Amino acid sequence: MDQDEQVLVVERKVVERVGMFNGLMFDVDRYLSEIFVKGVPRFMSRSQVEKNPDYKQLIPYVIMSCNGKYLSYIRGKRAGEKRLVGNRSIGIGGHINPVDDMPLLDASFYETYLAAVDREVEEEVKVETKHSDHIVALLNDESNEVGSVHLGIVHYWALDEPNVNRKEQMITQMSFMTDAELHGLKDTLETWSGLCVDGLEEMDSRIKSALEADGHRQN
Repeated sequence: MDQDEQVLVVERKVVERVGMFNGLMFDVDRYLSEIFVKGVPRFMSRSQVEKNPDYKQLIPYVIMSCNGKYLSYIRGKRAGEKRLVGNRSIGIGGHINPVDDMPLLDASFYETYLAAVDREVEEEVKVETKHSDHIVALLNDESNEVGSVHLGIVHYWALDEPNVNRKEQMITQMSFMTDAELHGLKDTLETWSGLCVDGLEEMDSRIKSALEADGHRQN
């Protein structure tokens, strides 16, 4: 881990102002409207925030779904977060780092964030199919030292085809698995993935409603 790495954070008090929670929070709009306010998100050295719960590092956590199955993999020894090595995950993503075209003081930073998510996913896997992207939940876990300094933004990518190939070496044993199969492996899942697996039914329901609404608007 590069301790001088710059990572995107918000102060814990921003989340607390809306309402601190543990586990999945599906009322995402209330939180995103506070988190992505001009001047609220900032970049700080990872060494400053890695063990400082006064800040929450924002982590996009992208779940990919196709035909009732979900992308799953095991974090290999090259994983950036050594505390998660060997665990099974259903989330693709990581820290958001600064790039030249990321103006944090710009009013449209939310759109810039979404572009950063696409770049982060592209670093880890190659998705060779069309997909829709929906933010379905926020994820917070205060039960361990990793969770206490991170806030997950759970994206649900509905893929047209299961055409995903790994690019990052830390991703091993990648495959699409059913909800039932993932529940059968619950003891092997990293904490965030375990919470997400428990919420897959709710996520699926929300995505179905969103897609139906989009269809009605297009007709």
